[in-house]
Amino acid sequence: MNPVDARPDLFDDQARPATGRRFATRLLLRVSEALISLLLLAALCFGLLRSAPGGPFDTERALSPEQQSALEQRYHLDRPLPSQFAQYLGNAVQGDLGDSFQYPDYSVRALLGSGFAVTFWLGGWALLLATLIGTPLGVCSALRHRGPVDGLISAGAIIGIALPKFVIAPLLILVFAVSLGWLPAGGWDAGDWRMSVLPIAALCLPNLAAITRLSRHAALEILASDYIRAARARGIEGWALLRRHLLKPLLLAVLAWLGPAMIAVITGSTVVEQIFGIPGVGRYFVQGALNRDYTLVMGVALCAGVLIIVTNLLVDAARAAIDPRLR
Repeated sequence: MNPVDARPDLFDDQARPATGRRFATRLLLRVSEALISLLLLAALCFGLLRSAPGGPFDTERALSPEQQSALEQRYHLDRPLPSQFAQYLGNAVQGDLGDSFQYPDYSVRALLGSGFAVTFWLGGWALLLATLIGTPLGVCSALRHRGPVDGLISAGAIIGIALPKFVIAPLLILVFAVSLGWLPAGGWDAGDWRMSVLPIAALCLPNLAAITRLSRHAALEILASDYIRAARARGIEGWALLRRHLLKPLLLAVLAWLGPAMIAVITGSTVVEQIFGIPGVGRYFVQGALNRDYTLVMGVALCAGVLIIVTNLLVDAARAAIDPRLR
């Protein structure tokens, strides 16, 4: 059979519109799933916040009925819950996340803008360093399987995974800030790079351990595959083997890890930013939850949800671009 006839989907012009329609349908489905997920997330956060005991204006000194009524009218808390939720969604679609209850001089959008800038700076460097260091470590461990280097790297990765961030961060402060005095123990100044070192390290180390183990297991599976054996039988070894046959499938595994890693960085920043006193989005989330700041907590949850969904979509697109079978 003619090779051209065997693959009519690649060469038949009539098949291309059908492929385009399938792509458009799949894209529309993914966008619809993302919108439904955000709607469910907003509804869940709204219901949980309203059902929690206490309120945003509960203080040690009781407010008068007139003051309480004025505050509720200002923030539309005197309306029925479905009406409040519908109004919040309408404003959120237009980019208005409301005013903070505990920071009346600031809007939620302004607070999250400054908070996400700090969190992106710390989390971005943490993920970048973890990927650039952990991936070669995992490959090196796989190439020296069951050797002393493999044992040392695997043991370090297990320790890194076992230690949570709320243990790693105080240990880093104790060693490098208190004992050695090399770096500041906390605070934040965007112009002083030393204040970023310990928070980035606290966020990086668990991700570094995770990507090292992931790369090691992925590399071992790839090296045991039939096409690697065939390549070695043809005399391909060393860097040529890694570049031609190991790098691309390993990159697919690393990209699949980036989505959950982004979630881990966002959730982990909550603890790290509290410990180091950094004004990031994680710290705002904790303070908003403790103070019953409804709009601030809702804003953090929605922005984090949008970020996670967009990251997963980009990761899926990148994996499909690398591996045609995923298309």
